[in-house]
Amino acid sequence: MDSIKELAMLALLPLIASFAVTLLLGRVFIPWLRRLKFGQEIREEGPKWHQKKSGTPTMGGIMFITGIAVGVAAASVMFALQGNFSPKFARCIVIFAVALGFGIIGFIDDYIKVVKKRNLGLTAIQKFMLQVLLAAVYVVAMYALGELNTAIIIPFTTIEWTMPLWLYIPFIMFVIVGVVNAVNLTDGLDGLASSITAVVALFFMLTAYMRFSETGVTVFAAALLGGLLAFLCYNKYPAKVFMGDTGSLFLGAAAALMAIDLKMTIFLIIVGFVYLMETLSVIMQTTYFKITKKKYGEGRRIFKMTPIHHHFEKCGWSEKKIVIIFTLATAILCVIAWFGILV
Repeated sequence: MDSIKELAMLALLPLIASFAVTLLLGRVFIPWLRRLKFGQEIREEGPKWHQKKSGTPTMGGIMFITGIAVGVAAASVMFALQGNFSPKFARCIVIFAVALGFGIIGFIDDYIKVVKKRNLGLTAIQKFMLQVLLAAVYVVAMYALGELNTAIIIPFTTIEWTMPLWLYIPFIMFVIVGVVNAVNLTDGLDGLASSITAVVALFFMLTAYMRFSETGVTVFAAALLGGLLAFLCYNKYPAKVFMGDTGSLFLGAAAALMAIDLKMTIFLIIVGFVYLMETLSVIMQTTYFKITKKKYGEGRRIFKMTPIHHHFEKCGWSEKKIVIIFTLATAILCVIAWFGILV
């Protein structure tokens, strides 16, 4: 009971601050985006019924990123006044700063799409190179702080595998870039990425404090949760605003960095299973299409459409049903992951 009270005292300020700022900002920011005609263009190769969403304001990720910034700042001031600002909490600042960097990449991409009217935004290679660069920045920052821990917890065992540095660095860079793009693929239905990531944030908030006593990740996860809960008020079906790549790239980096900080990188396979399946569905579909086209002269498909949430749409599921089931599955997997922390 005492630990729950301590968690509430630690997490409540960043959560409430982030929630309030995001909620209030939406009342001003969304109408402003409409006036500027910063609306999302829906790609023709996507589901035809999504065309009605064309023109919905995008770049809404700015709302919860701002809220999270205020939540983290409020907690930082509180810790400083109490004289408890430590290197462990400084990692919270690093996580936010690096995630913000990914959000800026997404903002540039959104800006090109919306303002310059180029629907594909940055090229794939431009995005990839910028993402790899930021992942390297994170490694350097953590090394400079003396907080680069190469240990990784193996789920459902008491093993902490200390990876050699030469292997650990490319591994976590791969994880960061991979999760960022997986969350980006997941952001294809109203409220899907924000709902799933809110559950993931709750998991890491509880895990960080109750299992590892890590105040930095606890505060960041709480601010992330608050921002996403407020954003869902505008992003749930039918969405009044989309997060855009600004939001999805930020969320992907946030999820990856929280897991890495807690030495729980492998746990992302469990708690981020929906992200993983969204990505694998695209890889499987593309690979199978190319192989069958080469073999039979005509490409064949495994799924009706990818990422996989579109497959279920084609099967007749409503957006609400997909979001609820995918979010519930994430919640169940987070519970399973909780019992997999044996160290």
